[in-house]
Amino acid sequence: MTADGMPRVGVGTYDLEPSTCADAVETALDIGYRHVDTAEMYGNESAVGRGLRTAEVERSDVFLASKIHSKNLAFDDVIDHAQESCKRLGVESLDLLYVHWPIRAYDPESTLAAFDELYDRDVIDAVGVSNFTPSLLAEALDRLETPLFAHQVECHPLLQQDRLRRRAREDGHYLVAYSPLAKGAVTEVPELVEIAEKHGATPAQISLAWLLSKENVAVIPRSSSESHLRENHEARRIELDSADVARIDAINRTRRQVDFDGAPWRG
Repeated sequence: MTADGMPRVGVGTYDLEPSTCADAVETALDIGYRHVDTAEMYGNESAVGRGLRTAEVERSDVFLASKIHSKNLAFDDVIDHAQESCKRLGVESLDLLYVHWPIRAYDPESTLAAFDELYDRDVIDAVGVSNFTPSLLAEALDRLETPLFAHQVECHPLLQQDRLRRRAREDGHYLVAYSPLAKGAVTEVPELVEIAEKHGATPAQISLAWLLSKENVAVIPRSSSESHLRENHEARRIELDSADVARIDAINRTRRQVDFDGAPWRG
């Protein structure tokens, strides 16, 4: 699958133990997912690879994305670790590779040059960044020779990322929303609960449907249970009306789930 064919509903694998992860990936692909997201830092790329091989889906039909750990972002390390990721996953190339966090060894000039090099060598089909602030994103866009394909950040109705979503629309890259269910917090949001009742859906599905109503946005909810994998995948069928979308847009409460002292937005 080429980068242009990234499905907008993917399956995340963060914090999934290897045996659970392999089963979850296989189940997700058999359900109908065609976008799988992992990372070097997760320690489960080999398990993701096993899930890919055991599912009844051709590799060419799956959009596979991974990320380089922030400690491995020096030029030579990026090259080496991208190739190691491919080996662990059991694939010849990646559809998309992200800079996981712009911290530690991240250097805009050398790190992004390495991603350009990987693209030129056909080790990766597309370049992505993750967890960048608007200013860091602007700098990356200026330095990359390869068109940026995706920016992955936490995004959900309680962290709407208006500026980053707008930049994605303007520049023509995807915003890929991780933790799109706010680690379950969306189930407690009254607006989502009420809209879910209206559509005969769950608040989690409404959160995903709201994100999918936005231009250039994809979602990668994580789950290991077949029932939740199916629930999340079915969210793509829900059509919110303009009043539903406006009501969610107007939620004025922020609840970031992923945060720490060294996070880029704290600098």
